[in-house]
Amino acid sequence: MKYKNKFWHVVNSVIEKSDIILEVLDARFVELSRNREIEDKCEDKKFIFVLNKCDLVTKSEMEGWKRKLKNVVFVSATKRFGTSLLKRKIKELAEGKNVTVGVLGYPNTGKSSVINAICGKKKANTSANSGHTKGKQLLRMDKGIFLLDTPGVFPYKEKGDKIAFIGAIDFSKVKDPDLVVLRLLEVQGDRIRKHYGVSGEEEEVIENIAKKFNKLIKGGLPDIISTSKMILKDWQRGKII
Repeated sequence: MKYKNKFWHVVNSVIEKSDIILEVLDARFVELSRNREIEDKCEDKKFIFVLNKCDLVTKSEMEGWKRKLKNVVFVSATKRFGTSLLKRKIKELAEGKNVTVGVLGYPNTGKSSVINAICGKKKANTSANSGHTKGKQLLRMDKGIFLLDTPGVFPYKEKGDKIAFIGAIDFSKVKDPDLVVLRLLEVQGDRIRKHYGVSGEEEEVIENIAKKFNKLIKGGLPDIISTSKMILKDWQRGKII
């Protein structure tokens, strides 16, 4: 209950102070990284869906989400793709007025990286580890436009697979990484097989990757747990395209 109260205190504060809301999503798992309850709270706010890590999905996937979502901008904060378009969209919604733009999203969807990309300087602290931002940061994007960065505070404790997929919890802290990877293989199996150059059904894929990278335990058996953590690490760090 204490965690939940802290979460709503932060979110409500950001929404109240913001004229425009950016919800930063993982382009690989758009629906999983959305929070409908937050979106409902922002019905009276100008709202932009920011699909980050778009360099990790296909053009057809982006086109599909463009048709489904209103006011959506695709960006790759690390490669500076789409950031100029996002700045123009924010200025368009600002209508020449002084505004505060609240940036919300799950941990590790890239909120701070997006802010740095559109500010043009490293103003928000970033890290590959989830939950790096510890407190609110008010940062200047342009004359009269300020961005309010926040910790990744969306409630996610009860959603195991989901938080591992989008990197909201670091791969090293995932419980039962083998089960999570099996689930990941069900939805992104082709990408994982291609990246590691292996074939087979879900369980066979993990075993084949273990053998290929010589991740073995006593008796020459595949080290499933260690291999699963490696796969999750590569997935969360954007190495699997």
